[in-house]
Amino acid sequence: MIDAYEDPGTPDHRGPGRYLLWLVRQQWRRSAVGALLGSSWTTLMALSPYLMSRAVDDGLEPGDQAVLAGWAGAILAAGTFSAWLSIMRHRTMTRIRMDANFRTVKVVIGQAVRLGAALPRQVGAGEVVTIGVGDVSTIAQSLTFVGPGVGAIVSYGVVAGLLLSVSPTLAAVILLGVPVVALLVGPLLGRLQGVESSYRERQGVLTTRIGDLSGGLRVLNGLGGKGLFADAFRRDSRRLQEQGYRVGAVSSWIQALGVGLPTLFLALVTWLAARLAAQGSITVGELVSVYGYVAVLIVPVAFFIECGFQISRALVAARRVVRFLALEPDDDSGGRGLDAPASPSALHDPESGVSVVPGRLTALAGARPADAATVVDRLGRFTPSAATWGGVRLDEMSLSQVRARVLVADNEADLFAGTLRDLVSGRREPTGEAIARAVRAAVADDIVLGLPDGLDSAIDAQGRNLSGGQRQRVRLVRALLADPEVLLAVEPTSALDAHTEATVADRLRAERTDRTTVVASTSPLMLDRADTVYYLVDGKTAAVGTHQRLLAEEPGYRALVARDADEPDEEHPVSEGPASTKESVR
Repeated sequence: MIDAYEDPGTPDHRGPGRYLLWLVRQQWRRSAVGALLGSSWTTLMALSPYLMSRAVDDGLEPGDQAVLAGWAGAILAAGTFSAWLSIMRHRTMTRIRMDANFRTVKVVIGQAVRLGAALPRQVGAGEVVTIGVGDVSTIAQSLTFVGPGVGAIVSYGVVAGLLLSVSPTLAAVILLGVPVVALLVGPLLGRLQGVESSYRERQGVLTTRIGDLSGGLRVLNGLGGKGLFADAFRRDSRRLQEQGYRVGAVSSWIQALGVGLPTLFLALVTWLAARLAAQGSITVGELVSVYGYVAVLIVPVAFFIECGFQISRALVAARRVVRFLALEPDDDSGGRGLDAPASPSALHDPESGVSVVPGRLTALAGARPADAATVVDRLGRFTPSAATWGGVRLDEMSLSQVRARVLVADNEADLFAGTLRDLVSGRREPTGEAIARAVRAAVADDIVLGLPDGLDSAIDAQGRNLSGGQRQRVRLVRALLADPEVLLAVEPTSALDAHTEATVADRLRAERTDRTTVVASTSPLMLDRADTVYYLVDGKTAAVGTHQRLLAEEPGYRALVARDADEPDEEHPVSEGPASTKESVR
Protein backbone atom coordinates (compact mmCIF):
# COMPACT_ATOMS: atom_id res chain seq x y z
CA MET A 1 0.00 0.00 0.00
CA ILE A 2 1.21 3.53 -0.73
CA ASP A 3 3.38 5.05 1.99
CA ALA A 4 2.36 8.36 3.53
CA TYR A 5 5.51 10.01 2.13
CA GLU A 6 5.69 8.15 -1.16
CA ASP A 7 5.27 10.02 -4.43
CA PRO A 8 1.77 9.12 -5.69
CA GLY A 9 2.85 9.52 -9.31
CA THR A 10 1.52 11.74 -12.08
CA PRO A 11 -2.22 11.11 -12.48
CA ASP A 12 -3.79 10.72 -15.90
CA HIS A 13 -6.53 13.35 -15.81
CA ARG A 14 -7.51 13.22 -19.47
CA GLY A 15 -10.79 11.62 -18.48
CA PRO A 16 -12.51 9.77 -15.61
CA GLY A 17 -11.98 6.34 -17.20
CA ARG A 18 -8.30 7.04 -17.78
CA TYR A 19 -7.94 8.12 -14.16
CA LEU A 20 -9.42 4.85 -12.90
CA LEU A 21 -7.09 2.88 -15.17
CA TRP A 22 -4.16 4.94 -13.87
CA LEU A 23 -5.02 3.86 -10.33
CA VAL A 24 -4.94 0.23 -11.49
CA ARG A 25 -1.63 0.66 -13.34
CA GLN A 26 -0.01 2.24 -10.28
CA GLN A 27 -0.47 -1.07 -8.46
CA TRP A 28 -0.57 -3.44 -11.40
CA ARG A 29 1.18 -6.28 -9.58
CA ARG A 30 -1.32 -6.23 -6.75
CA SER A 31 -4.16 -5.86 -9.24
CA ALA A 32 -2.89 -8.89 -11.18
CA VAL A 33 -2.74 -10.90 -7.95
CA GLY A 34 -6.27 -9.77 -7.09
CA ALA A 35 -7.52 -10.82 -10.54
CA LEU A 36 -5.78 -14.20 -10.20
CA LEU A 37 -7.17 -14.84 -6.73
CA GLY A 38 -10.64 -13.68 -7.76
CA SER A 39 -10.60 -15.89 -10.85
CA SER A 40 -9.30 -18.90 -8.90
CA TRP A 41 -11.90 -18.44 -6.19
CA THR A 42 -14.90 -18.18 -8.51
CA THR A 43 -13.59 -20.95 -10.77
CA LEU A 44 -13.14 -23.29 -7.81
CA MET A 45 -16.70 -22.49 -6.77
CA ALA A 46 -17.83 -23.53 -10.25
CA LEU A 47 -15.88 -26.81 -10.05
CA SER A 48 -17.55 -27.85 -6.79
CA PRO A 49 -20.83 -28.83 -8.51
CA TYR A 50 -18.82 -30.94 -10.95
CA LEU A 51 -17.20 -32.80 -8.03
CA MET A 52 -20.66 -33.20 -6.52
CA SER A 53 -22.02 -34.74 -9.75
CA ARG A 54 -19.13 -37.22 -9.89
CA ALA A 55 -19.77 -38.20 -6.28
CA VAL A 56 -23.42 -38.90 -7.10
CA ASP A 57 -22.89 -40.72 -10.41
CA ASP A 58 -19.71 -42.66 -9.54
CA GLY A 59 -20.18 -43.25 -5.82
CA LEU A 60 -23.70 -42.75 -4.57
CA GLU A 61 -25.71 -44.44 -7.37
CA PRO A 62 -23.46 -47.56 -7.70
CA GLY A 63 -23.14 -47.71 -3.89
CA ASP A 64 -19.32 -47.60 -4.01
CA GLN A 65 -18.43 -46.20 -0.56
CA ALA A 66 -14.70 -45.85 -1.32
CA VAL A 67 -15.30 -43.80 -4.46
CA LEU A 68 -17.92 -41.73 -2.64
CA ALA A 69 -15.48 -41.05 0.20
CA GLY A 70 -12.81 -40.06 -2.32
CA TRP A 71 -15.06 -37.56 -4.02
CA ALA A 72 -16.31 -36.28 -0.66
CA GLY A 73 -12.68 -35.69 0.35
CA ALA A 74 -12.06 -33.82 -2.90
CA ILE A 75 -15.09 -31.62 -2.20
CA LEU A 76 -13.79 -30.90 1.33
CA ALA A 77 -10.33 -30.03 0.01
CA ALA A 78 -11.79 -27.80 -2.68
CA GLY A 79 -13.98 -26.04 -0.09
CA THR A 80 -11.04 -25.49 2.25
CA PHE A 81 -8.84 -24.15 -0.54
CA SER A 82 -11.72 -21.95 -1.74
CA ALA A 83 -12.06 -20.46 1.76
CA TRP A 84 -8.33 -19.65 1.82
CA LEU A 85 -8.56 -18.07 -1.65
CA SER A 86 -11.53 -16.00 -0.49
CA ILE A 87 -9.58 -14.67 2.49
CA MET A 88 -6.53 -13.79 0.38
CA ARG A 89 -8.74 -12.22 -2.30
CA HIS A 90 -10.48 -10.04 0.25
CA ARG A 91 -7.18 -8.94 1.84
CA THR A 92 -5.69 -8.10 -1.55
CA MET A 93 -8.77 -6.16 -2.68
CA THR A 94 -8.77 -4.22 0.60
CA ARG A 95 -5.18 -3.19 -0.06
CA ILE A 96 -6.09 -2.17 -3.61
CA ARG A 97 -8.98 -0.04 -2.40
CA MET A 98 -6.93 1.60 0.37
CA ASP A 99 -4.08 2.33 -2.04
CA ALA A 100 -6.50 3.98 -4.48
CA ASN A 101 -8.06 5.93 -1.61
CA PHE A 102 -4.78 7.27 -0.20
CA ARG A 103 -3.31 7.86 -3.66
CA THR A 104 -6.31 9.94 -4.71
CA VAL A 105 -6.19 11.89 -1.45
CA LYS A 106 -2.51 12.63 -2.01
CA VAL A 107 -2.93 13.82 -5.60
CA VAL A 108 -5.89 16.02 -4.58
CA ILE A 109 -3.96 17.53 -1.67
CA GLY A 110 -0.90 17.96 -3.89
CA GLN A 111 -3.01 19.76 -6.47
CA ALA A 112 -4.51 22.01 -3.79
CA VAL A 113 -1.01 22.94 -2.62
CA ARG A 114 0.10 23.43 -6.23
CA LEU A 115 -2.78 25.80 -6.93
CA GLY A 116 -1.92 27.83 -3.84
CA ALA A 117 -3.58 31.23 -3.79
CA ALA A 118 -5.36 30.43 -7.06
CA LEU A 119 -7.39 27.66 -5.38
CA PRO A 120 -10.21 29.77 -3.85
CA ARG A 121 -10.59 31.72 -7.09
CA GLN A 122 -11.08 28.59 -9.20
CA VAL A 123 -13.02 26.18 -7.02
CA GLY A 124 -15.20 26.40 -3.92
CA ALA A 125 -14.21 24.89 -0.60
CA GLY A 126 -17.32 22.71 -0.72
CA GLU A 127 -16.15 21.09 -3.95
CA VAL A 128 -12.83 20.09 -2.37
CA VAL A 129 -14.56 18.81 0.77
CA THR A 130 -17.04 16.76 -1.29
CA ILE A 131 -14.16 15.19 -3.24
CA GLY A 132 -12.31 14.32 -0.05
CA VAL A 133 -15.33 13.01 1.86
CA GLY A 134 -17.38 11.19 -0.78
CA ASP A 135 -15.71 10.91 -4.17
CA VAL A 136 -12.44 9.40 -2.93
CA SER A 137 -14.16 6.42 -1.26
CA THR A 138 -16.46 5.91 -4.26
CA ILE A 139 -13.47 5.73 -6.61
CA ALA A 140 -11.62 3.33 -4.31
CA GLN A 141 -14.63 1.04 -3.98
CA SER A 142 -14.97 0.74 -7.76
CA LEU A 143 -11.58 -0.98 -8.06
CA THR A 144 -13.31 -4.15 -6.92
CA PHE A 145 -13.69 -4.88 -10.63
CA VAL A 146 -10.01 -5.86 -10.90
CA GLY A 147 -10.59 -8.84 -8.57
CA PRO A 148 -14.10 -10.23 -8.35
CA GLY A 149 -14.98 -8.51 -11.61
CA VAL A 150 -12.33 -10.36 -13.60
CA GLY A 151 -13.12 -13.52 -11.65
CA ALA A 152 -16.80 -13.20 -12.59
CA ILE A 153 -15.89 -13.14 -16.29
CA VAL A 154 -13.61 -16.17 -15.95
CA SER A 155 -16.08 -18.20 -13.89
CA TYR A 156 -18.89 -17.31 -16.27
CA GLY A 157 -16.88 -18.78 -19.13
CA VAL A 158 -15.97 -21.87 -17.07
CA VAL A 159 -19.61 -22.51 -16.13
CA ALA A 160 -20.72 -22.06 -19.74
CA GLY A 161 -18.07 -24.56 -20.85
CA LEU A 162 -19.08 -27.12 -18.20
CA LEU A 163 -22.74 -26.76 -19.10
CA LEU A 164 -21.87 -27.19 -22.77
CA SER A 165 -20.58 -30.67 -21.94
CA VAL A 166 -23.90 -31.42 -20.20
CA SER A 167 -26.39 -29.74 -22.53
CA PRO A 168 -25.87 -27.23 -25.37
CA THR A 169 -29.37 -25.89 -24.68
CA LEU A 170 -28.52 -25.01 -21.10
CA ALA A 171 -25.20 -23.48 -22.20
CA ALA A 172 -26.98 -21.30 -24.75
CA VAL A 173 -29.41 -20.02 -22.10
CA ILE A 174 -26.50 -19.12 -19.83
CA LEU A 175 -24.51 -17.39 -22.59
CA LEU A 176 -27.52 -15.33 -23.65
CA GLY A 177 -28.26 -14.33 -20.09
CA VAL A 178 -25.58 -11.66 -19.68
CA PRO A 179 -26.63 -9.65 -22.79
CA VAL A 180 -30.17 -9.67 -21.40
CA VAL A 181 -28.85 -8.35 -18.07
CA ALA A 182 -26.91 -5.63 -19.88
CA LEU A 183 -30.00 -4.57 -21.81
CA LEU A 184 -32.03 -4.31 -18.61
CA VAL A 185 -29.44 -2.67 -16.37
CA GLY A 186 -27.50 -0.55 -18.90
CA PRO A 187 -30.06 2.28 -19.23
CA LEU A 188 -30.36 2.46 -15.45
CA LEU A 189 -26.58 2.83 -15.11
CA GLY A 190 -26.64 5.70 -17.60
CA ARG A 191 -29.45 7.39 -15.69
CA LEU A 192 -27.58 6.87 -12.44
CA GLN A 193 -24.61 8.83 -13.77
CA GLY A 194 -26.88 11.73 -14.72
CA VAL A 195 -28.78 12.02 -11.44
CA GLU A 196 -25.69 11.43 -9.33
CA SER A 197 -23.73 14.12 -11.20
CA SER A 198 -26.46 16.65 -10.40
CA TYR A 199 -26.58 15.45 -6.81
CA ARG A 200 -22.82 15.80 -6.37
CA GLU A 201 -22.83 19.30 -7.87
CA ARG A 202 -25.60 20.42 -5.53
CA GLN A 203 -23.83 18.76 -2.61
CA GLY A 204 -20.64 20.73 -3.30
CA VAL A 205 -22.55 24.02 -3.47
CA LEU A 206 -24.37 23.30 -0.21
CA THR A 207 -21.14 22.28 1.55
CA THR A 208 -19.58 25.58 0.51
CA ARG A 209 -22.57 27.41 1.89
CA ILE A 210 -22.25 25.57 5.19
CA GLY A 211 -18.67 26.82 5.49
CA ASP A 212 -19.69 30.38 4.63
CA LEU A 213 -22.52 30.34 7.16
CA SER A 214 -20.42 28.90 9.97
CA GLY A 215 -17.75 31.52 9.35
CA GLY A 216 -20.19 34.45 9.30
CA LEU A 217 -22.80 33.26 11.81
CA ARG A 218 -21.98 35.90 14.40
CA VAL A 219 -22.22 38.68 11.83
CA LEU A 220 -25.51 37.33 10.48
CA ASN A 221 -26.89 37.07 14.00
CA GLY A 222 -25.84 40.62 14.78
CA LEU A 223 -27.48 41.97 11.64
CA GLY A 224 -30.66 39.98 12.23
CA GLY A 225 -30.18 37.93 9.05
CA LYS A 226 -29.74 34.51 10.65
CA GLY A 227 -33.34 33.48 10.09
CA LEU A 228 -33.34 34.56 6.45
CA PHE A 229 -30.23 32.56 5.62
CA ALA A 230 -31.46 29.61 7.68
CA ASP A 231 -34.65 29.49 5.60
CA ALA A 232 -32.63 29.62 2.36
CA PHE A 233 -30.41 26.83 3.62
CA ARG A 234 -33.44 24.69 4.48
CA ARG A 235 -34.81 25.15 0.96
CA ASP A 236 -31.48 24.14 -0.58
CA SER A 237 -31.27 21.16 1.77
CA ARG A 238 -34.72 20.00 0.71
CA ARG A 239 -33.75 20.25 -2.96
CA LEU A 240 -30.61 18.22 -2.25
CA GLN A 241 -32.73 15.70 -0.37
CA GLU A 242 -35.07 15.37 -3.35
CA GLN A 243 -32.11 14.77 -5.65
CA GLY A 244 -30.79 12.21 -3.18
CA TYR A 245 -34.12 10.39 -3.37
CA ARG A 246 -33.82 10.26 -7.15
CA VAL A 247 -30.32 8.78 -6.85
CA GLY A 248 -31.63 6.29 -4.31
CA ALA A 249 -34.54 5.30 -6.56
CA VAL A 250 -32.25 4.41 -9.46
CA SER A 251 -29.75 2.70 -7.16
CA SER A 252 -32.48 0.58 -5.57
CA TRP A 253 -33.65 -0.65 -8.98
CA ILE A 254 -30.10 -1.59 -9.96
CA GLN A 255 -29.51 -3.44 -6.70
CA ALA A 256 -32.90 -5.15 -6.90
CA LEU A 257 -32.06 -6.40 -10.38
CA GLY A 258 -28.72 -7.57 -9.03
CA VAL A 259 -30.58 -9.90 -6.69
CA GLY A 260 -33.62 -10.71 -8.82
CA LEU A 261 -32.12 -11.52 -12.22
CA PRO A 262 -29.71 -14.21 -10.97
CA THR A 263 -32.64 -15.81 -9.13
CA LEU A 264 -34.63 -15.87 -12.36
CA PHE A 265 -31.64 -17.54 -14.01
CA LEU A 266 -31.63 -20.15 -11.30
CA ALA A 267 -35.33 -20.87 -11.75
CA LEU A 268 -35.21 -21.00 -15.56
CA VAL A 269 -32.14 -23.20 -15.89
CA THR A 270 -33.26 -25.50 -13.06
CA TRP A 271 -36.63 -25.97 -14.76
CA LEU A 272 -34.97 -26.75 -18.10
CA ALA A 273 -32.52 -29.16 -16.44
CA ALA A 274 -35.31 -30.95 -14.58
CA ARG A 275 -37.21 -31.49 -17.86
CA LEU A 276 -34.06 -32.84 -19.50
CA ALA A 277 -33.49 -35.21 -16.56
CA ALA A 278 -37.12 -36.40 -16.69
CA GLN A 279 -36.65 -37.08 -20.40
CA GLY A 280 -33.47 -39.02 -19.71
CA SER A 281 -31.27 -36.58 -21.65
CA ILE A 282 -29.05 -35.99 -18.59
CA THR A 283 -28.28 -38.07 -15.51
CA VAL A 284 -29.31 -37.33 -11.94
CA GLY A 285 -25.72 -36.36 -11.13
CA GLU A 286 -25.67 -33.98 -14.06
CA LEU A 287 -28.96 -32.49 -12.83
CA VAL A 288 -27.34 -31.89 -9.43
CA SER A 289 -24.32 -30.34 -11.12
CA VAL A 290 -26.51 -28.05 -13.25
CA TYR A 291 -28.31 -26.84 -10.16
CA GLY A 292 -24.93 -26.23 -8.52
CA TYR A 293 -23.58 -24.43 -11.58
CA VAL A 294 -26.52 -22.09 -11.67
CA ALA A 295 -26.35 -21.51 -7.91
CA VAL A 296 -22.68 -20.61 -8.33
CA LEU A 297 -23.53 -18.48 -11.35
CA ILE A 298 -25.55 -16.16 -9.11
CA VAL A 299 -22.25 -14.85 -7.72
CA PRO A 300 -20.62 -13.71 -11.01
CA VAL A 301 -23.89 -12.30 -12.39
CA ALA A 302 -24.38 -10.35 -9.17
CA PHE A 303 -20.76 -9.18 -9.44
CA PHE A 304 -21.42 -8.03 -13.03
CA ILE A 305 -24.26 -5.83 -11.88
CA GLU A 306 -22.46 -4.63 -8.75
CA CYS A 307 -19.30 -3.74 -10.69
CA GLY A 308 -21.36 -1.87 -13.27
CA PHE A 309 -23.08 0.01 -10.46
CA GLN A 310 -19.78 0.87 -8.73
CA ILE A 311 -18.02 1.87 -11.94
CA SER A 312 -20.93 4.08 -12.97
CA ARG A 313 -20.74 5.95 -9.67
CA ALA A 314 -16.93 6.03 -9.81
CA LEU A 315 -16.99 7.70 -13.24
CA VAL A 316 -19.07 10.51 -11.76
CA ALA A 317 -16.65 10.87 -8.83
CA ALA A 318 -13.55 10.58 -11.05
CA ARG A 319 -14.95 13.22 -13.40
CA ARG A 320 -14.94 15.68 -10.49
CA VAL A 321 -11.42 14.67 -9.51
CA VAL A 322 -9.97 15.05 -13.01
CA ARG A 323 -11.74 18.39 -13.39
CA PHE A 324 -10.02 19.52 -10.20
CA LEU A 325 -6.67 18.13 -11.32
CA ALA A 326 -6.98 19.97 -14.64
CA LEU A 327 -6.96 23.37 -12.90
CA GLU A 328 -3.78 25.37 -13.39
CA PRO A 329 -2.07 27.67 -10.86
CA ASP A 330 -1.10 31.21 -11.63
CA ASP A 331 1.61 31.50 -14.26
CA ASP A 332 4.91 31.33 -12.40
CA SER A 333 7.04 32.82 -15.13
CA GLY A 334 5.03 36.00 -15.58
CA GLY A 335 4.15 37.51 -18.91
CA ARG A 336 7.79 38.14 -19.86
CA GLY A 337 9.59 36.11 -17.21
CA LEU A 338 11.37 39.17 -15.79
CA ASP A 339 13.33 39.06 -12.54
CA ALA A 340 12.18 40.93 -9.47
CA PRO A 341 14.19 44.06 -8.50
CA ALA A 342 17.63 43.21 -7.14
CA SER A 343 17.30 45.73 -4.28
CA PRO A 344 14.40 47.13 -2.22
CA SER A 345 12.20 49.13 -4.59
CA ALA A 346 8.93 51.02 -4.57
CA LEU A 347 5.61 49.27 -5.07
CA HIS A 348 3.00 51.22 -7.02
CA ASP A 349 -0.66 50.54 -7.69
CA PRO A 350 -1.81 52.89 -10.48
CA GLU A 351 -5.46 51.95 -10.04
CA SER A 352 -5.62 53.36 -6.51
CA GLY A 353 -2.65 55.74 -6.70
CA VAL A 354 -0.87 54.07 -3.76
CA SER A 355 2.94 54.15 -3.84
CA VAL A 356 4.87 52.28 -1.16
CA VAL A 357 8.31 53.67 -0.39
CA PRO A 358 10.82 50.93 0.51
CA GLY A 359 11.97 50.79 4.12
CA ARG A 360 8.93 52.69 5.44
CA LEU A 361 5.74 51.84 7.32
CA THR A 362 2.78 52.69 5.08
CA ALA A 363 -0.87 52.50 6.17
CA LEU A 364 -3.99 52.18 4.03
CA ALA A 365 -7.21 53.50 5.59
CA GLY A 366 -10.22 52.79 3.43
CA ALA A 367 -13.72 54.16 3.87
CA ARG A 368 -14.64 50.57 3.02
CA PRO A 369 -12.18 48.05 4.52
CA ALA A 370 -12.51 45.90 1.40
CA ASP A 371 -10.96 48.71 -0.68
CA ALA A 372 -7.71 48.60 1.29
CA ALA A 373 -7.66 44.79 1.17
CA THR A 374 -8.09 44.94 -2.62
CA VAL A 375 -5.08 47.26 -2.94
CA VAL A 376 -3.05 44.82 -0.84
CA ASP A 377 -4.09 41.95 -3.14
CA ARG A 378 -2.90 43.89 -6.16
CA LEU A 379 0.41 44.85 -4.55
CA GLY A 380 0.91 41.22 -3.51
CA ARG A 381 0.00 39.94 -7.00
CA PHE A 382 -2.98 37.98 -5.81
CA THR A 383 -5.24 39.55 -8.41
CA PRO A 384 -4.57 40.74 -11.98
CA SER A 385 -3.53 44.39 -12.09
CA ALA A 386 -1.06 46.91 -13.52
CA ALA A 387 0.80 47.19 -10.20
CA THR A 388 4.56 47.68 -10.52
CA TRP A 389 7.61 46.92 -8.42
CA GLY A 390 10.66 48.99 -9.17
CA GLY A 391 8.91 50.32 -12.29
CA VAL A 392 8.25 46.83 -13.72
CA ARG A 393 4.81 45.26 -13.75
CA LEU A 394 4.38 42.56 -11.12
CA ASP A 395 2.56 40.26 -13.54
CA GLU A 396 5.63 40.23 -15.80
CA MET A 397 7.89 38.94 -13.03
CA SER A 398 8.49 35.37 -11.89
CA LEU A 399 5.77 34.58 -9.37
CA SER A 400 8.13 32.49 -7.24
CA GLN A 401 10.45 35.49 -6.84
CA VAL A 402 7.53 37.72 -5.84
CA ARG A 403 6.27 35.18 -3.30
CA ALA A 404 9.76 34.75 -1.83
CA ARG A 405 10.07 38.47 -1.07
CA VAL A 406 6.53 39.81 -0.73
CA LEU A 407 4.23 38.36 1.94
CA VAL A 408 0.52 39.13 2.27
CA ALA A 409 -0.58 38.46 5.87
CA ASP A 410 -4.36 38.12 5.95
CA ASN A 411 -6.03 38.42 9.35
CA GLU A 412 -8.12 35.32 8.55
CA ALA A 413 -5.33 33.17 7.09
CA ASP A 414 -5.66 29.45 7.80
CA LEU A 415 -4.11 27.96 10.91
CA PHE A 416 -3.27 24.28 10.60
CA ALA A 417 -3.39 21.80 13.45
CA GLY A 418 -0.10 21.06 15.16
CA THR A 419 2.14 22.47 17.84
CA LEU A 420 2.38 26.23 18.22
CA ARG A 421 6.06 26.01 17.28
CA ASP A 422 5.29 24.23 13.99
CA LEU A 423 2.37 26.56 13.32
CA VAL A 424 4.47 29.73 13.42
CA SER A 425 7.58 28.16 11.86
CA GLY A 426 6.02 26.81 8.68
CA ARG A 427 8.63 25.27 6.38
CA ARG A 428 11.47 27.05 8.12
CA GLU A 429 13.44 25.90 11.14
CA PRO A 430 13.95 29.15 13.07
CA THR A 431 16.08 29.37 16.16
CA GLY A 432 14.52 29.70 19.58
CA GLU A 433 15.84 33.26 19.73
CA ALA A 434 14.12 34.19 16.47
CA ILE A 435 10.82 32.72 17.66
CA ALA A 436 11.07 34.53 20.99
CA ARG A 437 11.73 37.81 19.19
CA ALA A 438 8.73 37.40 16.88
CA VAL A 439 6.50 36.37 19.80
CA ARG A 440 7.52 39.49 21.72
CA ALA A 441 6.99 41.75 18.70
CA ALA A 442 3.46 40.39 18.26
CA VAL A 443 2.79 40.73 22.02
CA ALA A 444 2.05 37.00 22.13
CA ASP A 445 4.11 36.20 25.25
CA ASP A 446 0.97 35.63 27.31
CA ILE A 447 -0.26 33.06 24.77
CA VAL A 448 2.92 31.00 25.07
CA LEU A 449 2.93 31.28 28.88
CA GLY A 450 -0.76 30.41 29.14
CA LEU A 451 -0.52 27.17 27.17
CA PRO A 452 0.35 24.01 29.15
CA ASP A 453 3.46 23.13 27.11
CA GLY A 454 4.34 26.56 25.79
CA LEU A 455 5.46 26.49 22.16
CA ASP A 456 5.08 22.70 22.11
CA SER A 457 1.37 22.86 23.01
CA ALA A 458 -1.10 21.43 20.51
CA ILE A 459 -3.21 23.90 18.54
CA ASP A 460 -6.46 22.78 16.94
CA ALA A 461 -7.21 23.34 13.24
CA GLN A 462 -8.01 27.01 12.61
CA GLY A 463 -6.88 27.72 16.20
CA ARG A 464 -10.23 26.70 17.66
CA ASN A 465 -8.71 26.37 21.13
CA LEU A 466 -7.51 29.99 20.95
CA SER A 467 -9.52 33.20 21.25
CA GLY A 468 -9.95 35.58 18.31
CA GLY A 469 -7.28 37.98 19.51
CA GLN A 470 -4.87 35.13 20.22
CA ARG A 471 -5.35 33.72 16.71
CA GLN A 472 -4.65 37.16 15.26
CA ARG A 473 -1.41 37.53 17.17
CA VAL A 474 -0.31 33.99 16.26
CA ARG A 475 -0.78 34.91 12.59
CA LEU A 476 1.32 38.03 13.15
CA VAL A 477 4.06 35.95 14.82
CA ARG A 478 4.11 33.69 11.76
CA ALA A 479 4.36 36.68 9.40
CA LEU A 480 7.15 38.35 11.38
CA LEU A 481 9.08 35.10 11.67
CA ALA A 482 9.02 34.80 7.86
CA ASP A 483 10.86 38.16 7.82
CA PRO A 484 9.86 39.11 4.26
CA GLU A 485 11.39 42.03 2.43
CA VAL A 486 7.87 43.44 1.96
CA LEU A 487 5.11 42.69 4.48
CA LEU A 488 1.53 43.51 3.49
CA ALA A 489 -0.71 43.04 6.55
CA VAL A 490 -4.50 43.26 6.45
CA GLU A 491 -6.11 44.38 9.74
CA PRO A 492 -3.46 42.73 11.94
CA THR A 493 -4.89 44.17 15.21
CA SER A 494 -8.64 44.37 14.62
CA ALA A 495 -9.51 41.89 17.43
CA LEU A 496 -7.22 43.37 20.11
CA ASP A 497 -8.00 45.77 22.96
CA ALA A 498 -6.60 49.29 22.79
CA HIS A 499 -3.66 48.72 25.17
CA THR A 500 -2.47 45.57 23.37
CA GLU A 501 -3.04 47.18 19.99
CA ALA A 502 -0.86 50.16 20.90
CA THR A 503 1.92 47.83 22.09
CA VAL A 504 1.71 45.76 18.90
CA ALA A 505 1.88 48.92 16.78
CA ASP A 506 5.02 50.15 18.60
CA ARG A 507 6.78 46.78 18.46
CA LEU A 508 5.81 46.13 14.84
CA ARG A 509 7.35 49.44 13.81
CA ALA A 510 10.52 48.70 15.78
CA GLU A 511 10.78 45.13 14.48
CA ARG A 512 10.32 46.21 10.86
CA THR A 513 12.76 49.15 10.95
CA ASP A 514 14.24 49.74 7.49
CA ARG A 515 11.93 47.06 6.06
CA THR A 516 8.96 47.75 3.81
CA THR A 517 5.67 47.30 5.65
CA VAL A 518 2.13 48.07 4.53
CA VAL A 519 -0.77 47.86 6.99
CA ALA A 520 -4.43 48.02 5.96
CA SER A 521 -6.17 49.40 9.04
CA THR A 522 -8.51 52.13 10.32
CA SER A 523 -7.15 51.90 13.88
CA PRO A 524 -5.88 55.33 15.00
CA LEU A 525 -3.30 53.57 17.17
CA MET A 526 -1.81 51.83 14.14
CA LEU A 527 -2.20 54.81 11.80
CA ASP A 528 -0.38 57.10 14.23
CA ARG A 529 2.76 54.95 13.95
CA ALA A 530 2.82 54.95 10.14
CA ASP A 531 5.25 57.10 8.18
CA THR A 532 2.66 57.62 5.45
CA VAL A 533 -1.11 57.12 5.46
CA TYR A 534 -3.21 56.74 2.31
CA TYR A 535 -6.86 57.66 2.77
CA LEU A 536 -8.91 55.69 0.23
CA VAL A 537 -12.40 56.52 -0.96
CA ASP A 538 -14.08 54.17 -3.44
CA GLY A 539 -10.75 52.43 -3.88
CA LYS A 540 -8.92 55.62 -4.93
CA THR A 541 -6.44 57.78 -3.02
CA ALA A 542 -8.33 60.77 -1.62
CA ALA A 543 -5.48 62.12 0.49
CA VAL A 544 -1.92 61.26 1.53
CA GLY A 545 0.06 62.36 4.55
CA THR A 546 0.80 61.64 8.17
CA HIS A 547 -1.98 60.61 10.49
CA GLN A 548 -1.90 63.97 12.29
CA ARG A 549 -2.04 65.96 9.07
CA LEU A 550 -4.97 63.98 7.70
CA LEU A 551 -6.83 64.38 11.00
CA ALA A 552 -6.42 68.13 10.74
CA GLU A 553 -7.15 68.55 7.03
CA GLU A 554 -9.51 65.72 5.98
CA PRO A 555 -12.98 65.67 7.61
CA GLY A 556 -13.78 62.31 5.98
CA TYR A 557 -10.63 60.74 7.34
CA ARG A 558 -11.26 62.24 10.77
CA ALA A 559 -14.78 60.81 10.81
CA LEU A 560 -13.47 57.40 9.70
CA VAL A 561 -10.80 56.96 12.38
CA ALA A 562 -12.02 59.13 15.30
CA ARG A 563 -14.69 56.58 16.35
CA ASP A 564 -16.55 59.24 18.33
CA ALA A 565 -14.07 58.92 21.18
CA ASP A 566 -12.62 61.47 23.56
CA GLU A 567 -9.98 64.04 22.68
CA PRO A 568 -6.49 62.61 22.16
CA ASP A 569 -3.99 62.74 24.99
CA GLU A 570 -0.48 64.14 24.81
CA GLU A 571 1.40 60.86 24.39
CA HIS A 572 -0.84 59.44 21.66
CA PRO A 573 -2.82 62.30 20.11
CA VAL A 574 -5.46 60.00 18.69
CA SER A 575 -8.75 58.68 20.00
CA GLU A 576 -8.91 55.02 20.96
CA GLY A 577 -11.85 52.80 20.16
CA PRO A 578 -13.91 51.45 23.06
CA ALA A 579 -12.32 48.40 24.60
CA SER A 580 -15.67 46.66 24.74
CA THR A 581 -15.55 46.14 20.97
CA LYS A 582 -12.15 44.44 21.10
CA GLU A 583 -10.76 41.49 22.96
CA SER A 584 -8.88 42.10 26.17
CA VAL A 585 -5.62 40.30 26.85
CA ARG A 586 -5.81 38.47 30.12
